Amino acid sequence: MHLAYPTVVSALLFSVGVYGVLARRNAILVLMSVELMLNAVNLNLVAFDVWLRDRLHGGQVLTLFTIVIAAAEVGLGLAIVLLVFRNRRMIEVDRLRTLAEDGTVPALAGSGPERESGGEPPAEPPAEQAARTEGGVR
Repeated sequence: MHLAYPTVVSALLFSVGVYGVLARRNAILVLMSVELMLNAVNLNLVAFDVWLRDRLHGGQVLTLFTIVIAAAEVGLGLAIVLLVFRNRRMIEVDRLRTLAEDGTVPALAGSGPERESGGEPPAEPPAEQAARTEGGVR
């Protein structure tokens, strides 16, 4: 067997996987592209193992480890995608930059320009002001 055939197929698979990771916005398609890249690596490992005629079959053993890790990665990845979809109703990677639920980044307590400059603390939201006014506390 010539070594050029599996390496060319592996390079094409890896290239398609890289394109999928860089160009896709859907998280499931990104996970599928990562799987394509891992399969390209597996093909190279087996091809070089056969070409080198390794008695311990190290390439094939490493391929089995890669398949196990890929299966675990798919399980965790799909669990994360389902959790994000349940909370956000979308799985577009470009729109999932922050982990805050409403799209805003929560500020740390005691930080910000009001605390550093010694100015007044930020104003209360109107709902809390109305609740305090109704209760008689001002």
